[in-house]
Amino acid sequence: MEPISPPLDELVARLGRWSAGRGPLYLLLAARFRQLIDEGLLAPGVLLPPDRRLAAALAVGRTTVVAAYDTLRQEGRLVRRQGSGTRVASAALPPGPRVRETSNPLFLHLLETPDDVILMSCAAPLDPPPELAETYRTLSLPAGDLGYHPAGLPALREAIAGRYAARGVPTGPEQILVTTGAQQGLSLVTRLLVAPGDGVLVEAPTYPGALDLFREAAAVPHPVAVGPDGVDVAEAVEVMESHRPALAYVVPRFHNPTGTVLPPLAGRRLVEAANRLGVPLVDDEALADLAFEPAVPWRSLSSYGDVIGVGSLSKAVWGGLRIGWVRGTAPLIARLARLKALHDLGSDVPAQHVATRLLGGFAPIVAARARMLRAGHDHLRGELARLLPSWSCPPAEGGQTLWVRLPYGDGVAFAQVALRHGVAVLPGATMDALGGSTRCLRLHFLLPAELLSEAVVGLARAWAEYAAQAAPATSPAVSPAVSPAVSPATLNAIAI
Repeated sequence: MEPISPPLDELVARLGRWSAGRGPLYLLLAARFRQLIDEGLLAPGVLLPPDRRLAAALAVGRTTVVAAYDTLRQEGRLVRRQGSGTRVASAALPPGPRVRETSNPLFLHLLETPDDVILMSCAAPLDPPPELAETYRTLSLPAGDLGYHPAGLPALREAIAGRYAARGVPTGPEQILVTTGAQQGLSLVTRLLVAPGDGVLVEAPTYPGALDLFREAAAVPHPVAVGPDGVDVAEAVEVMESHRPALAYVVPRFHNPTGTVLPPLAGRRLVEAANRLGVPLVDDEALADLAFEPAVPWRSLSSYGDVIGVGSLSKAVWGGLRIGWVRGTAPLIARLARLKALHDLGSDVPAQHVATRLLGGFAPIVAARARMLRAGHDHLRGELARLLPSWSCPPAEGGQTLWVRLPYGDGVAFAQVALRHGVAVLPGATMDALGGSTRCLRLHFLLPAELLSEAVVGLARAWAEYAAQAAPATSPAVSPAVSPAVSPATLNAIAI
């Protein structure tokens, strides 16, 4: 059987930050292909994209791809034949099925060796709050505890349940499963409820880590568009009525990536429809606490009916505090706990003790994070307006990201140019199961102001280079050095 060739966008994602090193581009590209081949991520016999197609996707000249392919051909890693294309050379592979690995740039950027690239692709707090280190410093673990708590430390389950109850959602500790971050929580729910071939309702665009999990489960996505007020509820109800998916996944509050907030009435309609149709509805609450005005009360979807809530401390506290949770009915949580026990016997217990204490004084931590987020949001939007005025960048009310729309061109190709200017961004197409959002980028505002400014300078330089070649034919002639979005005065300022 001939090996399946990866789609072009997946291959580009696997190439990662290939152009961020030093040296000619063709050697950098050849080096990354060499790594993928030697690690078995490009199997023998896989057909690689034609020179021109790959060059367009990477925003480089065709000669760069030709030279990279020829370098690998001379090494015996590729075979190039007229009429049959370019393939990975034959080699022995260990027998057995191959496990699907992520091609998500969000995760691949985290796996890269640290370099000088500014990561605008992973939205997570750069520094932990001082309360975290202080809590670890004064932590003492109880005696007489085996340390195995597959469902979670009882005190932490009670503390998380109490947070739901305080928001008007009666919850007992038996309805809480503690997980290693929200990602594991969503992974466990997917493993339990979704079988290969099942349908899953997803927003378009949506959190790319969720799409990866659904792909791993061999689910069939049923995407529903996200507008200025969140997911299109009428369309979502229609999809649930027509397809009865095994799961529906939404991010109603400070949506990742668009930052939108689903109005309460629309949220109620969505929950009532899902309950009526018997579709398990997952509410991703990982960003829900991150309002710029944290004193404003809010309601989770769980207040309207039977909803599976997935939350985390990773965004409000720090990504390295791998504490998340799932809230659901007691029978569902019991099943998820048995599944979790099979995989890891329970999450880190010292971290759970720390999380319990942090939740006891959580309001000041969230308020401090909100102030930081507000400042970063305003600074990033100001820099984009100053250096890239043609980019559309609506404000957000909370969360961690801006959803930016380019005036023209392709976000995946532009991201390649941005890498060569020292900035990693997340293209919208990687988050959209509808195949849309191709002109969009997700940018986070969690870096210090000076790094955000440096990132926008890099993006402006990248846009000047990219726009010179990607400007629509109907636009006025574009100078090789100046794009319609970046004035000569601005470019001079950038160069200083």
